[in-house]
Amino acid sequence: MAAVTFSHIGITVPDLDRAVEFYAKCFDFYVIMPPTTIHHDDSAIGQMCDDVFGAGWGSFRIAHLATGDGIGIELFEFPQTTAETRPFEYWRPGLFHFCLQDEKLEERVKLIEAMGGRQRMQQVRHYYPGQKPYRMVYVEDPFGNVFELYSHSYELTYSAGAYV
Repeated sequence: MAAVTFSHIGITVPDLDRAVEFYAKCFDFYVIMPPTTIHHDDSAIGQMCDDVFGAGWGSFRIAHLATGDGIGIELFEFPQTTAETRPFEYWRPGLFHFCLQDEKLEERVKLIEAMGGRQRMQQVRHYYPGQKPYRMVYVEDPFGNVFELYSHSYELTYSAGAYV
């Protein structure tokens, strides 16, 4: 069997319209499906949501975006989703972060901050200082979702053993 490919990631946010604007403007993501409301019913999507969310989910809003290489960004807003500040518990099981790639990541960080996100790290870090231009930084969207930016591909960054 061959290695599988990555399709999409789902992110829950308290303000779907703001999230679509943030991800579309900060990363030039394509808006595939603008914010849409899904209601509990007997449709195929309604039945699928019953399977995933259980009984009584009611309704939610969803939008679909895509990266330049076709990876999906699925944004959700549920009626009970509220803005909250959570501690950064990186050690807990579950999704810790996702990563996006941009060679001009310092410029991207400025745009993220201008759109209400923030840089988590004090500075952009180099994986091979003085040897290779591979850089990284952790940031957050306006809702506290943590993600990382790499200047180069995952394969290039780790092919020579980044921690030696």
